[in-house]
Amino acid sequence: MAKVKPFKGVRPPRHLVEQVASRPYDVLNSEEARKEAEGNEKSLYHIIKPEIDFEPGFDEHHPDVYDKAVENFLNFQDKGWLVQDEKENYYIYAQTMDGRTQYGFVVGAWVDDYMDGRIKKHELTRRDKEEDRMKHVRCNNANIEPVFFAFPDNEMLEKIIKEVTVKEPEYDFVAPDGFGHTFWVIDDDDVIATITQEFEKIPNLYIADGHHRSAAAALVGNEKAKNNPDHKGDEEYNFFMAVAFPASHLRIIDYNRVVKDLNGLSEEEFLAKVAENFIVEEKGEETYHPAGLHNFALYLGGKWYSLTAKEGTYNDNDPIGVLDVTVSSDLILRDILGINDLRSDKRIDFVGGIRGLEELKRRVDSGEMKMALALYPVTMDQLIAIADSGNIMPPKTTWFEPKLRSGLVIHKLD
Repeated sequence: MAKVKPFKGVRPPRHLVEQVASRPYDVLNSEEARKEAEGNEKSLYHIIKPEIDFEPGFDEHHPDVYDKAVENFLNFQDKGWLVQDEKENYYIYAQTMDGRTQYGFVVGAWVDDYMDGRIKKHELTRRDKEEDRMKHVRCNNANIEPVFFAFPDNEMLEKIIKEVTVKEPEYDFVAPDGFGHTFWVIDDDDVIATITQEFEKIPNLYIADGHHRSAAAALVGNEKAKNNPDHKGDEEYNFFMAVAFPASHLRIIDYNRVVKDLNGLSEEEFLAKVAENFIVEEKGEETYHPAGLHNFALYLGGKWYSLTAKEGTYNDNDPIGVLDVTVSSDLILRDILGINDLRSDKRIDFVGGIRGLEELKRRVDSGEMKMALALYPVTMDQLIAIADSGNIMPPKTTWFEPKLRSGLVIHKLD
């Protein structure tokens, strides 16, 4: 059963939230962060990407950079840009994109639930990325950024969302990317108790986005428990900060592929090979979007094509075999184009659906890429089925949007 707790959030005063809040550390590089934080000493980038306070090109993993994060975190608190709440609260965080809003609970998630597999993952993590975030959590003794969870819908928690969100929010703003962010503090003890009890009825939580952050936060908590001779199990480090959304609120968007060459084939030869396993229909110059599961959009030679996987090329009874990313990776990328490792092959790149299919067309028309493949997005039900079966999603399968804004609330580990 999922164990969560409220916590004393560290967060900006209302009038400063837009200056402090930032995009997550892993969606932009150091130069982009430096540019976004320009002229804004209150930007959270000074804590989550502190290399921006050094000369361009300075090693972002240098010990001085982590020290700078700590210095800046303390400085933000000293100056009152971040202030700790006096009591333990839960929070509701809403994100609005394209007129659609999703509501999540900001909670302290239990480290043991992660270590014991009750917080389920669907992606492999890279040790170097984990280690970087572990250092960041360790040195600041805090989860500066939340992780992004989903949970099976719960009627009472849905009711609490409705009751809380009719009240005046603590924060309500539209970020520069056009996405809305709204935030409520839940400080009523009875409501807090109900939230804790309702989460206890939920067998599993699922990592939607932020596998490296989840691993890092849980591993540091576990490390602290082992290193504390007086460990009792109720210390703050036994929990890490997550925003948990009812699964029905979330929508995964497409994650598409662009490839540099046709592996020595002409366009005609390539299409003939594709036709062995797919029904190929030419759609002309107007952008074609995949119509449903097992239907793909191919852009090649200035034209769009519909590709429909033939019966027998996929396995709807297998949580991995049913995925269009599996079908396309095996039958097109591997068997025809010779791309075996999506993580390391330099001939392929990935484009999040937030950029639209026009971005695929642009990259092919520019000559940078030879062909593009658009996939029908994975569903939350598919993600949960894979996590429940203990399987791992193929690389670059899910893209969640909007991303969680960092800096609305921080969780200290003591």
